Amino acid sequence: MFLRSWAATVAGLPVGTRVTGEVIGRQLFGVFILLDGFPDAVALAEITAMRHGMELPALGVRVEGEVPWHAEHNHQVTVRLDERTTSAE
Repeated sequence: MFLRSWAATVAGLPVGTRVTGEVIGRQLFGVFILLDGFPDAVALAEITAMRHGMELPALGVRVEGEVPWHAEHNHQVTVRLDERTTSAE
């Protein structure tokens, strides 16, 4: 079942897709995002993919970005964040 849900996630979030979501986890290497419309998919926005000087968004902040690739080895959607974010709800 998990492999089917991963396939559905990849099909629903192809490379280049614009996404929005809420930051649900924060680590030194990046933030984890619960993606709107994909309750079973958690994305990772790594700090290495952010613009130089951009700060990690805080927990609860709504963010926007683009899917640049999928990490098949660990079934993870990656997101490159835009510079703008919206406030926490």
